[in-house]
Formats: sequence, C-alpha cells, structure tokens
Amino acid sequence: MAVPPPASRPVTIADAVERLGKGPVKWACQVGYAMTERIIAEIPDFGGGPEQFESLRMGPESSVIRSLIWISSKGQGLPAITEEALRGDVDFVRRGISLDKVLRGVRLGHAQMTKAFLDSCRELVPEAERVDQMQIISESLFRYIDEFSGEMAATYLAERERWSVSAAAAKAEIIRQVLDGSRTDRAEASRELGYDLSRQHVALTLWFDPVRNSADTPELEATALDALARMGATKTLVMPVGGGRVWAWGSRNSFPARPTADDYRPAKPDVRMAAGTPGADIAGFQRSHREAQAAERTSRLRRNGTGWDAYYADIAIASLLSADLDLARDLVVRELGPLAKDNDNAADLRSTLLCYLQEESSPHAAAQRLFVSRNTVAYRVKRASELLGYDIAERRFELQTALVLADTFGSQVLAPEGR
Repeated sequence: MAVPPPASRPVTIADAVERLGKGPVKWACQVGYAMTERIIAEIPDFGGGPEQFESLRMGPESSVIRSLIWISSKGQGLPAITEEALRGDVDFVRRGISLDKVLRGVRLGHAQMTKAFLDSCRELVPEAERVDQMQIISESLFRYIDEFSGEMAATYLAERERWSVSAAAAKAEIIRQVLDGSRTDRAEASRELGYDLSRQHVALTLWFDPVRNSADTPELEATALDALARMGATKTLVMPVGGGRVWAWGSRNSFPARPTADDYRPAKPDVRMAAGTPGADIAGFQRSHREAQAAERTSRLRRNGTGWDAYYADIAIASLLSADLDLARDLVVRELGPLAKDNDNAADLRSTLLCYLQEESSPHAAAQRLFVSRNTVAYRVKRASELLGYDIAERRFELQTALVLADTFGSQVLAPEGR
C-alpha cells in the first residue's frame, strides 16, 4: 500500500531506520496509516479533514515503530509513549475529544497493530518457530500497550486540567455552545466572549495546503484578522481548533451582500481560507460558519481551486450538489454521456456548452467570454448536442447542473477513460 511521507518527526524516522532498516520502518508507516483509517472510521470525532488525520496519524505510526523496536530488542530503555503520541493528546483535549474515546482509539489501534504483526509473522517466520515467535509478539505488544495507555491517560488528564483553567478553553467552550445551539443567552455570551453577537457576522475557516504542523497556527490567526479587516469587520473573534486549523468571525452593524478580502494575499502561499455569507445575530453567526465549512470542503475537492480563498456565495450550488460526491458523479455521467469523458476534446465541448447556457444561449456572448469565434461556439454546441442525443433545451436544468459539477470537480465526477 502506498502511503504519504511519514507523519512522525524526522528524528524519530532517522533513529528507527538506524536501528531497524528502511524496510521495517516503511512497513510500520503503512500499518500506522491503516490504523488511523480504522480509528477514524470507528470514532468519527477524530476525523474532520486532512489536518486531523495527520495529527492523529502521528500517534499510531510512531507507536508501531516503537513497538517494532521493542520486539526486536533494539530499544533498551525506550519508553512506550512517543512524543508524537503526546502531541496528539494536546490536540484531543483542545478539540474536546473525551478520554474514553482516546482510550478506545488506543484499543482499536492495538488490535489492528497486533493483527498486522501476527500476519507478518505467519508470512515470514518458518512454521517450526512460528508459535514461539507469535507468543513473544503477543506478550511484548501487551506490555507495550499497557504502558502506552497509562502514559496517554496521565498526559491527557494533566493537559485537560491545564487547558480547563485557561481563558482560551473557556472561550472555545462558549463558541462551541453557541454553534450547537445549547447557549442562547446572547447578552451574557457576548460579554464573556468580548464579541457582540447581536450584529452581522462573516465566518471564516483557515487551513494549510499542504498540511503543516499545528504549531504554525498563529500564522492562520494573523491571516484571519487581516482578511476580516479587509472585509470591513470592526470586531473579530478567532478560535484555533487544533491540527493547523482556525475558525474566525468578524462583525459590524451591516456588511455588503458579498464581502471579500479584495486583493489581499497572505504572507505564506500555502494558507487557504473559506468564507460564509453575512448573517445577523446568533442564527447568522451559526449559519455563516456552516457555510464557511461547506466552502472549505468544496474548495478542497475542486480541481481548479488555484486561488487561496473560497467564498460560499460563489460556490453554493456546487457545494450543495457535492454533499455526496458519488451521487454527483452518477448525475454527471448519466446526464452528459459521452461528454463526461475525462479528455481534452470533451472538456472543450463541456466548457463551451456551459458558457453558452450561462449566456442565455447567445453564441456571440459566449464567444466573447471564451475568446473564440462565434462559428467555433456554434460548431461545438451543435457537436455537443449530437453527442448528448437530445435537445439541450428540453433538459436544460439537469444539463447545466451536470456541467457545473464537471467544471468544478473535474476528474472526481467524470467517467474514467474506457468507460
């Protein structure tokens, strides 16, 4: 199984390669990746996006490496717990993931790790030695996970106690309560947050692409403040949510219908931002945040998302239509038929037909937008209609919907070659 580069610290990988060799370390990284997928599938609270996946992956991956060192007897004195796993504890506390879920994740990971070790033992160890080696593996992994679980729990409780008395934790808890609707006392919540919930709000989410270490979160906070100021916000509220992600809000008495950050660009090119539309009062605070999250999800999926910022107002339809990407792909392939092929010729026909429909079936207007001749537009529209096999005026809504999805998400919703 091919996996991305290791999530563990370079020093952890280098030390393991020196003790074990490249092959075993690669295997350990593959097992750690599979463990992470299993844990998130069973306990969705650990998921949320690439940042959360990578933050969690550090623990399982480094634990498999450390277990392998223990079993090989090349790590005398090394503790079971790794620095990567301890970093995860900090993230779990700040994201509000309970200790019982953390320990359940440890148990799930241990079960999958044990299976991987025993499967490899069956494959690699001669039959005459297999039973003895399996017993050694089982006993070593039991001792390992017993020590690991104890350290994880102790670190989690210490971090939770420290975090629970901090101002940031109190603010984060109030924000989460406002978002989930359990906190409705607007005046008191506004006072405790230092942010007036009665005004109009614009919500942002910010992240790194590609994923970076959560220690760089202050860069995202600074970008959020700059962007909100460009949008005209006079008050701001910023909340780090772990794993290199930030949620933010800006408020004023009244925003324009579509506030933007104009030509602002963050200092670092890997910063990304998504924004909701303005909304008033607590309901607007909640809705704009949901829209920002939807815009973020859509932005991560887009094949042509080259810009650093995404506005829900611009991609609302694509966002709603792509809530289930498999169903979106079925719609595209069904409606577009031969035009759903993932090649340049079909792409030219799709883009021309979409522009033609958006310009109210005007070949002249479409030609101006596409910088081609009117005859070219007319030919492509005629050819597209022939391939579709129906009058485009008869299924205009379905056709244009499929074209928008194809234009936004590209290969993810198109038919593979040969299909």
